[in-house]
Amino acid sequence: MTGAAAKGPVIAVVGPSGVGKDSLMSALAVSGPQLRVMRRVVTRAPEAGGEDYQPVSEAEFSALAGNGVFALHWQAHGLCYGIPRDIEKQREGSGGVLVNLSRTVLLEAQEVFGDFIVLSVTARQEVLAERLAARGREDAANVQKRLARAVNPLPGGLSRVHEIDNSGALSKAVNAALAVIQPERA
Repeated sequence: MTGAAAKGPVIAVVGPSGVGKDSLMSALAVSGPQLRVMRRVVTRAPEAGGEDYQPVSEAEFSALAGNGVFALHWQAHGLCYGIPRDIEKQREGSGGVLVNLSRTVLLEAQEVFGDFIVLSVTARQEVLAERLAARGREDAANVQKRLARAVNPLPGGLSRVHEIDNSGALSKAVNAALAVIQPERA
């Protein structure tokens, strides 16, 4: 039998800061061995911590974008983010590629990637506040700004959106996400 391997969907994991997107993605990659995680390219200092990302300077990012390295790129919160085109290689023979995206680029991503699922990760406000405070990255005023943005809706026109509540045990959120991503196994 010849031919290209089937491509898994791009699975956008979106939600407010502190909701546990990175924890959910890591746990899903372990729980769903055919799932892969795409590293973003970000104009953030390497010592900033948080997600596993490829840090670059603004000049490097501009050069990468100019050379067509990204399948998708955007700006948010004073930083530039990019998803390299090699996401297409990761999709081959996979159960899907998990990628942390901004709500602002979801419609463009749906068009670019075709087979596209959105996991909208949520958590109760008090849980978000506690997690943001525990991170210690922002002062109280910035935590309040992040909490205010947490209620921003997703854009209309998305075809496959599933809400995943991550207020409690991570395992519960993982099981809910797996039921969406791999419904035949649930």
